Amino acid sequence: MGLSTAIPRLTDYYRRHGFSPTVRRVGVAVKRALFSSRNVLFYCDLATLTSPPSDLPSFLKVERKRSSAELSQEDLEAITGFWNPKLAQRNMKERFGKGASLWLIKSESRLAGHGWSLRGGTIQRHYFPLGPDDAHLFDFHVFPQYRGQGMNPLLVTRILQGLATEGASRALIEAAEWNQAQLSSLAKTPFRRLGLARKLTIFDRTIVCWADNEAALPGTKVPVRAIDNPATGR
Repeated sequence: MGLSTAIPRLTDYYRRHGFSPTVRRVGVAVKRALFSSRNVLFYCDLATLTSPPSDLPSFLKVERKRSSAELSQEDLEAITGFWNPKLAQRNMKERFGKGASLWLIKSESRLAGHGWSLRGGTIQRHYFPLGPDDAHLFDFHVFPQYRGQGMNPLLVTRILQGLATEGASRALIEAAEWNQAQLSSLAKTPFRRLGLARKLTIFDRTIVCWADNEAALPGTKVPVRAIDNPATGR
């Protein structure tokens, strides 16, 4: 997360929660940045998802949105108001502008969580080159009152099934090494663990370091190297 993003989020958190919780949150963020900055990467070969999407429970529904105009005012406020509304709306505009899709999961018609997908590239510099038929899943969130109910793996699996039916060949996602809840959630989806890596940007050049010094997707060989293209990860 860049400084220009972190400061508004921190300011908004302070406004909502006060001084002491903000200090604790900053301490956790600094600890994670210094000592737990690695991500666990996952991939899914979408060609293996040959069965049609399974039916969701009757009280659940997944919706796909390709622009802000497709969102109801209630859903828009829930998504952008959880952290910093101004920053969230700016991010949403950028993502939709690059062709990303926002996926919503609803319980009894109420928004329970959401996540993003983008085909053929990534919003930020990534660990791997992405081809035109690759998809990146990112920035998933389940609202507190719906956590522990399996919403995230249901949503992720539904997205993968949808991408597979559209002809996408491969999907990628990552989670912070310290985020045990997210790692446990992804273990319940078709994603499979690929490797552990750290990413560092210096003077507009991104260096990727793998825990085992080298990682490769099935059918490719992508050694540790710098990634220069912020749009595609190439």
